[in-house]
Amino acid sequence: MIRSNILSSLFLCGALVAQSASPASTGTRNSASAGQSSSTSAQPSGTALHSSYHPDRFAGRAGTYYRLVWGIEHLSIKWAEGGEVIRFTYQVLDPDKAKMLNDKKIEPSLIDEQAHVRLVVPQMDKVGKLRQTSNPEPGRTYWMLFSNKGGHVKRGDRVNVVIGKFHANGLVVD
Repeated sequence: MIRSNILSSLFLCGALVAQSASPASTGTRNSASAGQSSSTSAQPSGTALHSSYHPDRFAGRAGTYYRLVWGIEHLSIKWAEGGEVIRFTYQVLDPDKAKMLNDKKIEPSLIDEQAHVRLVVPQMDKVGKLRQTSNPEPGRTYWMLFSNKGGHVKRGDRVNVVIGKFHANGLVVD
């Protein structure tokens, strides 16, 4: 009994040492929830790495969730037109599941909790709403623009996109 406790303790210590030495434990890891702490994103002191690494837009499980439940992938938030608009894009995999995202009756919104703002899709006089509302087709990328008048949402901010029951939380603005 004592021998098995000692062996299990040694195994646990070895696993902890291996985990602390792995590159995954020192890199940045983003999550889909905006409320989660980002204390793991700091680089270890004394390292001067120059990397073109860009953090994931959302965690791997979130990507799987969007593919399986909503039939979309490649979600992206971009700061555009000098910050006057925020562009949300996604690629459709399953048109039946993604139909809600293109529904004209549902008002999408972009929420930045840090800036305390809720952005909406603007209505232009001659063009209409600045979003695509056609029937989704597989493999096609769709977009919508959110008005950022006043420039409240900045690059690097974490935002939430809400379209009816669809919620994409913690997306990073590029």
